[in-house]
Amino acid sequence: MPDPSTPTLRRELGKWDLTAIGVNQVIGSGVFLLPAALAANLGGWSWMAVGLVGALAMLIALNFAEAASRFEGTGGSYLYTRAAFGRFVSFEVGWMLWATRTTSWASVANGLMDALGYYWPELRAGALRMAALTLLVVVIMLLNIRGVRQSAIVVNIFTIAKLTPLVLFVLLGLPYVSVEALRPDDAVTFQQISAAALLLIFAYGGYEVIPVPAGEARDPRRAVPFAMIATIVTVAIVMTAVQVVALGTLPAIAASRTPLADAALLFLGGFGALLMTGGAAISMTGNNVGQALSGSRNLFALAEQRDLPRAFGHVHPRYHTPDFAIVFTCVITLVLAVSGSFAALAATSAVTRLLVYAGTCASVLALRRQGRAPFTIPGGPAVPVLALVISVAILYGANAAQLQAGAIALVLGAVLYAIARGSARGRIETA
Repeated sequence: MPDPSTPTLRRELGKWDLTAIGVNQVIGSGVFLLPAALAANLGGWSWMAVGLVGALAMLIALNFAEAASRFEGTGGSYLYTRAAFGRFVSFEVGWMLWATRTTSWASVANGLMDALGYYWPELRAGALRMAALTLLVVVIMLLNIRGVRQSAIVVNIFTIAKLTPLVLFVLLGLPYVSVEALRPDDAVTFQQISAAALLLIFAYGGYEVIPVPAGEARDPRRAVPFAMIATIVTVAIVMTAVQVVALGTLPAIAASRTPLADAALLFLGGFGALLMTGGAAISMTGNNVGQALSGSRNLFALAEQRDLPRAFGHVHPRYHTPDFAIVFTCVITLVLAVSGSFAALAATSAVTRLLVYAGTCASVLALRRQGRAPFTIPGGPAVPVLALVISVAILYGANAAQLQAGAIALVLGAVLYAIARGSARGRIETA
């Protein structure tokens, strides 16, 4: 029985806070750049593809919603796979979730410096870049330690701030859309379809972080399923509308490096380009805050279940946040960001999403043996099985370097698990 004198996490997140975390995580810098790559592969079919992959993402999200409705603790997919398949599989899932958050955060932090470097070239390299990265990570670290409520408020603000320029882009650009550009007349090859599908699957990725801070949510069994579904619906609508406007207003969009800024320049002038550039910077900043929040909770969940040393599960006595896990996550992220070594590790995302998505879908099928979940996907095993197939298909198109990096990360996780279990046995024998 837990010691009542030991500080615990506060349940302060509502369903809309979790939705904002999900939308903030999915809509990062990609939405500002993706339209060009999609148009290059699919042409007039691209806007339809965005909506279709959104529907496929919803199939996977429904599995997260059902699994989440059975749990109230912190950890997300780590908890589901632990209950369904035991400690080792769940440790690998939890480890890969954390590794993805830190490498992704390091990558986005560098992307933010590059975006700001368009106006302040000094941020592109050297001591000033390192100082700016350090300041960014330290401020986010202190914000996260101060309280989950404060972090959630900041995420909510950034989510609204990043959606605003995208909504303006769509509303102001729709009158200028050429219907002819949206017609799917061009024939596409299977290779083009698979390349675009891989881009879109990753573009929709990130919603798996929604259930991670469930231990700090009010009524998580209801709030998490709501947030999973609301996130995918919101993101699908926004991304499809953005693709329609970008494709329909920007000639030769496939050759553009900044498709939204270039398109906005045509129908809004210099203000439009500035709006989209600023929107990208805001989007990446908000993504940084969300990465810190979810990444640190991954470590806390592993420690809470005694799969990592107890220190990672320490809770701040005043702010009721996982302070040690927050500091550790931020320090590792900063090291990766300033060293640039995150580039190789970021390639693990393909295997990570396979493990997390497939593990969650398989968990739904396994956990159904224990009885009906509060939120149950209709149609029997059809949706979990289909979502499992889609999850495995994520690896199609991954190159050898990505597979190798993912395999190395999994092996490293296995080594850490063996060390942690050995230490735990040693403590028991000593006691």
